[in-house]
Amino acid sequence: MAVPKKKTSVSRKGLRRAGQHHKLYRKHPFSCPNCGAHALPHTVCPTCGHYKGKEVIEMKGDDEESAEAEV
Repeated sequence: MAVPKKKTSVSRKGLRRAGQHHKLYRKHPFSCPNCGAHALPHTVCPTCGHYKGKEVIEMKGDDEESAEAEV
């Protein structure tokens, strides 16, 4: 059975543990190729509803929302 030769310092242990938290919480937005708005990777664009060049969600336009509000 493998046994560590030296004690792991508190700072080394902290650096090892902190790395996983940074990976979990990093968010790098990218620009949508269809509309140019910022969106998170591997998600549908909240502005236009496209994912990988295909329309996944049909988004309502401004004129449709105003027409529904008048009725």
